[in-house]
Amino acid sequence: MAQKAEMDAVRRSTFSARLDCHYLLRTPPKVGRRSTLVVALHGFGQTPEVLLPLVARMMGDDHVIAALEGPNHFFLPAGGAVGPGGASEVGCGWVTRRHAPSGIRLHHDMVRHVLHEAGSEYGIPPERRLLLGFSQPVSLNYRFAAAFPEAVRGVIAICGGLPSDWESGDRRPLRAAVLHIARREDEYYPPAVTEQYADRLRLRVQDVEFHMLEGGHRFPSAGNVIVEGWLGRILR
Repeated sequence: MAQKAEMDAVRRSTFSARLDCHYLLRTPPKVGRRSTLVVALHGFGQTPEVLLPLVARMMGDDHVIAALEGPNHFFLPAGGAVGPGGASEVGCGWVTRRHAPSGIRLHHDMVRHVLHEAGSEYGIPPERRLLLGFSQPVSLNYRFAAAFPEAVRGVIAICGGLPSDWESGDRRPLRAAVLHIARREDEYYPPAVTEQYADRLRLRVQDVEFHMLEGGHRFPSAGNVIVEGWLGRILR
């Protein structure tokens, strides 16, 4: 009873503060009217420095790639990567269950900013902009594409999940084409779950392409062939 009385006397307050966000930008030698902008989001505990070369190999040389850095920074666990001088490496994340709506809103704001800034700088219109995510941000990217249907032409989802309220929550359709790549030995998103994704995605997405590849929870080295064919189909 005493503990409850103490908590009853506690008031939770919320305020907003300015946050510096970061992304890496890779551009081809020449950007023309058929160039594409890819905004790419790394997995939990990773960084844009890790993701950018993987996306570049998957997408090829003709795209502008913006690798966005997750806003939540933390030291990686002991036994993980160690940097110069023995310092622990820092990983980044996107959202947690604690204050999830704020994390989702921040993700949306960050992605919208980079799409607009990089797209405007290189004259790439929304119909040639893509949103790519590996692992944790996949579900956030699906939420973004539903909330801002005119923002991107396509969504590439790699080794990630659907929003928890995909069927029960906001049922707005996605206008973007979806390419979802799952892995058969993925320890975080097992095939018993991901094999249902194609049908579940089609509840709200008209253009869905789904692939189940061999391998575990990692970026697929053979994904470039799949992406090339998908891009040739959805882009004019």
